[in-house]
Amino acid sequence: MTSVKTSHTNRLASATSPYLLQHAHNPVDWWPWGPEALAEARDKNKPILLSIGYAACHWCHVMAHESFEDEATAAVMNELFVNIKVDREERPDIDQIYMNALHLLGEQGGWPLTMFLTPSGEPVWGGTYFPKQARFGRPAFLDVLREVARLFREEPDKIEKNRAALLARLTEKARPQGKVTVGVDELDAAARQVGNMFDVVHGGLRGAPKFPQPVLLEFLWRAGLRTGDRRFFETVEHTLTHMCEGGIYDHLGGGFSRYSVDERWLVPHFEKMLYDNALLLELLALAHARSGEKLFAERARETVGWLAREMTTAEGAFAASLDADSEGEEGRFYLWSLAEIEAALGPDAADFALQYDVTAEGNFEGRNILNRLKGLPRKTGVAGASLAAREETAARLAMLRGKLLEIRNKRVRPGRDDKILADWNGLMIAALVHAGTLLDEPAWVAMAQRAFDFVAAAMTRGDRLGHSWRSGQLVFPGLASDFASMIRAALALHEATGARAFLEQALAWQRALDAHYADPETGTYYLTADDASDLLLRPHSTADDATPNANALSAQNLIRLAALSGDNAFRDKADRLIDAILAANARNLFGHVALLNALDLRLRGAEIVVTGEGAAAQALIEAARRLPFLARIVLRAPSPNALPVSHPARDKIAASAAAAFVCVGERCSLPVTEPNAVATAVESLRSASGFRSD
Repeated sequence: MTSVKTSHTNRLASATSPYLLQHAHNPVDWWPWGPEALAEARDKNKPILLSIGYAACHWCHVMAHESFEDEATAAVMNELFVNIKVDREERPDIDQIYMNALHLLGEQGGWPLTMFLTPSGEPVWGGTYFPKQARFGRPAFLDVLREVARLFREEPDKIEKNRAALLARLTEKARPQGKVTVGVDELDAAARQVGNMFDVVHGGLRGAPKFPQPVLLEFLWRAGLRTGDRRFFETVEHTLTHMCEGGIYDHLGGGFSRYSVDERWLVPHFEKMLYDNALLLELLALAHARSGEKLFAERARETVGWLAREMTTAEGAFAASLDADSEGEEGRFYLWSLAEIEAALGPDAADFALQYDVTAEGNFEGRNILNRLKGLPRKTGVAGASLAAREETAARLAMLRGKLLEIRNKRVRPGRDDKILADWNGLMIAALVHAGTLLDEPAWVAMAQRAFDFVAAAMTRGDRLGHSWRSGQLVFPGLASDFASMIRAALALHEATGARAFLEQALAWQRALDAHYADPETGTYYLTADDASDLLLRPHSTADDATPNANALSAQNLIRLAALSGDNAFRDKADRLIDAILAANARNLFGHVALLNALDLRLRGAEIVVTGEGAAAQALIEAARRLPFLARIVLRAPSPNALPVSHPARDKIAASAAAAFVCVGERCSLPVTEPNAVATAVESLRSASGFRSD
């Protein structure tokens, strides 16, 4: 019997998303998300199969290869459903709606996300990866397709019941009730609880897989600053050390992978995401500034080297991610055999193999992930070998790594998702500014400014941001996360450079965020704009995801804007936002750690105003900027007239003298004229306000 190939119409060829373009030649009749796809479902009264993934997602590729590239599976999909494909990085608003629905169904979330919707786009049921053949207790994808379609045809009453219940619960989640008070004592107690969840041997949260969790690490670091308890710092530094020496870090090219599948940080899920590296870069700079540990500075510099070499686009902004796969195999690009090391390094191979855990048997599926976990704990600055000998060893290992990198560069590279996302770029811009300031790397600040200038010029329409840019095409309007991250980036650049233009841009974007994303009933922000018309409902989540929630970042921005602009209305907005989210989520504070970080800034943030001109004023500015950026706000004011009338430091400024004024809460210090006294003034005011010394 001769098989007949079914005709199909795939509509993804004109997409700009690299992820969607990966599916442009599937035999599935894919639609991109939009009014036309929804109209097709309504007109034909067909349920919708919504598939959401992203370019660096390993299991998205597996499901695509097994099912979406298969003619027989595609024929069933095309017959029974209207099939819509979404890039979750390009449309995280859509992803958030249907991921929430999946959680409400009692299913574990993740990508690929596979959801079944009514013809009107309402969620009914779903899951993540479905195998082509039934295995490990998972139904076969074809069985799932046929059963869901049967329910739509034969038992529509059950479909309606599911749909109505889901929508009711989704709507309920957006209605905060009551009020809860969280202060310093509650923050400290929560930090102790989080600290007790950490692995005392390997760092990170106990168990596997292990994610970097930079928002949690920041929460612990803030607790260390707030309480003076060294154990918080040590927990973070212990975790960072194991990550920096583990296989999750790319010891040849720099940069961190998404997560480790084991509890030791040895075996990574090899994709590299821009946002992970941004958030970790900030932590490495903070850890080095406190401890002086060279490892943290080295990893920070290597990660920025990777960013410049592999992730910077021709426009000067930053690409979204690197794929986990190359040549059809996850991690292939990064793995080594002992024979390859010996061929590349000759007589130096044995020592290198000992240093980087390379053996004939391998440490991962017969090959080797380079790592330096053996022998930890290991400090790079302690006694033992002489300083000269340690430096000679470090230089020799760097030279050998360089040789291997040259060889690796000739391999087939993993795919790069080169779309420019405003929110992820904002995170990296701020990280470069913060880390560059602490590590005295002005080139990083210049690198950040170039990326900022591109986003501000090419990814805006008027005072409004788009979300994703690629090949001259902009996905517009943007999301609240784009505004929150880019406002944060603008404020970081303003504090680092003193340039007024960055503050003016932050204020303009904040006005646009308030105009198009604010929920007037709560003071929080919807993820999508009021004129985004292709969604069933406006996502209103306040919980953190892999990145800090937009509401939490906005709370921090509002607190900083209040200090930098002198407009207390911003602080009032921040207070209302924080109160609303805490009231609605009193039993889920650990899902809102980024908001607790914002509350820490609100309670103990130090506003440092530097006045005067010349070298003396510049020395004070530099001393202020060297303080941990988490809880300090630096304002350059050459004269009292540069400050608004309401600013608490205005009346204390001598018109022409170089001095620093530190304010915590409603208190300001006496003038500080010596750079080394700035930190002392901050500590004194925090103590007077009821906080312990840093």
